[in-house]
Amino acid sequence: MIRAEKISKSFGDRLLFDAVDFSLNPRERVGLVGRNGNGKTTLLRILAGEESLDAGQIVVPKGYRIGYLRQELEFTRTTILEEAASALPPQEAGSLWKAEKILAGLGFAPGDFERAPEEFSGGFLVRLNLAKALLAEPNLLLLDEPTNFLDITSIRWVERFLGQWPGELIVISHDRGFMDRVVTHVMGIHRCRLRKIAGTTDTYYGRIAQEEEIYEKTRLNDERRRREIELFISRFRAKARLAGLVQSRIKTLAKMEKRQKLEKLKTLEFSFREAPLPGKIALQARGLHFAWRPGEPLLENFSITVAAGERVAIVGPNGRGKTTLLKILAGVLAPDRGEVVYPPAIRMGYFEQTHVGHLIPNRTVEEEILHSDTGVDRQLARDICGAMLFSGDEALKKVRVLSGGEKSRVLLGKIIASPANLLLLDEPTNHLDLEACDALLAALDAFSGAVVLVTHNEMFLHALAERLIVFRGQGVDVFEGTYAEFLEKGGWQDEKASGGPTPSVERPGPEPSRAARRDRKRRRAEIASRRARALRPLEQEMKRLEAEIERCDAALAELTREMQAASRLGDGPRIAAAAQAMHACRQESDRLFDALDRVTREHERLGAVFDRELAE
Repeated sequence: MIRAEKISKSFGDRLLFDAVDFSLNPRERVGLVGRNGNGKTTLLRILAGEESLDAGQIVVPKGYRIGYLRQELEFTRTTILEEAASALPPQEAGSLWKAEKILAGLGFAPGDFERAPEEFSGGFLVRLNLAKALLAEPNLLLLDEPTNFLDITSIRWVERFLGQWPGELIVISHDRGFMDRVVTHVMGIHRCRLRKIAGTTDTYYGRIAQEEEIYEKTRLNDERRRREIELFISRFRAKARLAGLVQSRIKTLAKMEKRQKLEKLKTLEFSFREAPLPGKIALQARGLHFAWRPGEPLLENFSITVAAGERVAIVGPNGRGKTTLLKILAGVLAPDRGEVVYPPAIRMGYFEQTHVGHLIPNRTVEEEILHSDTGVDRQLARDICGAMLFSGDEALKKVRVLSGGEKSRVLLGKIIASPANLLLLDEPTNHLDLEACDALLAALDAFSGAVVLVTHNEMFLHALAERLIVFRGQGVDVFEGTYAEFLEKGGWQDEKASGGPTPSVERPGPEPSRAARRDRKRRRAEIASRRARALRPLEQEMKRLEAEIERCDAALAELTREMQAASRLGDGPRIAAAAQAMHACRQESDRLFDALDRVTREHERLGAVFDRELAE
């Protein structure tokens, strides 16, 4: 088990986390979430020993090994085998057989060992990075955006691999569906604190929202109570017969903890500027042929018509031509034969990951947005910068100092700056955090123009795609239906072929018998039933307590008005009666909040126990 004790980290005046604690228990698979720039990658680098702490310590058991899969795909050796073997400890530098064993388990054929890394697709290069991490035989595997550069079948392969991982795991991913399918717990960096919760990202974000709502209600109640006490003290300090009550309130006021108002977090909220499209067609591709090398065509006589307002997704394994087709549809690349025809009123927005290289390093974010379109003035540029979370002085940051996620937001901002009725997007979610991905999905859903999208994010495919352009085998065809219908009708039939054997560090045993599967299913159902029986009364009690707290708040507000009215009239008995009732109401409110806190903690504890049972 790893423990972090009161750890703190900052860069300059930017605090990432402050005096936080967490622990990682045996067999836990943890998804690490947080906004871009909040310190997720920094925390992984600290755990890997590549970054120092400002304060606190990480307690690691003796002999505990940590493997780190980085985002970067950087290789320095001439062959796959040499690159993998470079990760071996110095005392085992000659143990090439270990590297060969891991590579074979990850789907590399013996003939691949002497090939250069640059000959392989991004998916296999991620596997090569994974092989290097595994050669240290780690107890804990740290994965930073492992699905970047992977196609759908490779992502599913990684899911199966991680499902068999025998040790601990911490993973950062912008793909919410992937993370939810892989992890047992979610840990978030939020307001410079760390919080770990059993369950999925929905569970985590729901819990955080609930806790902040309770905190804010408590703060407002405390503020109201503080104002009432201060008003009572100021009005009745001089009255001798109320001296005891005044002194009591002065002591109460001194003991009250002043809760700070939660800073409103900036959220990525935007919509695409739309241009009208009077016709029914957004684009037509007719008889497209294209090949990078003679005799190896990526496209042969491919045709498609995209209607105005339609959503089309381009899917398939890496290296088959998805980005090439999108470039041809965007007019960036000319086909060998055939044509792409647009109506005269078409206004196109084109997003491609490699375009971050087209940003000018010495320009500010605001200047990049200003240069997007002739119709953009400084005020509009500032508004778009704010929507992309570059408000105030952030908009004056130079492009050269931005992170990958921030540059992706600048590219999105440049597209938003120009009115469009056709969007062509190539993997727009890479380098965005979960909140930014959610905002992008909402903006695309609200966009009334046509969208042609290359993505491996299955949540986007399920939510948006009305038709698919599918690269499979050696061909490409149009599937007339949604992504769910595509999966129902066969889906990725070549998944196993492209994914290679399902590996694990400890080889799985034989397939469980039907009786064993039935027994496991029965035991899972029994645990789920016990979980529901145990948690349902607590959930009902939480709802009852929240309703009672709201009732108390309403009663306290009414009593406050009664106190003010009695004070204006100088009615001593009414003042005393109102004060007594307010005191009782506050005591009841405090009791309810304490009870809600106890019930919530018990719900979390029991939920974690049952989640561990189900995971095992």
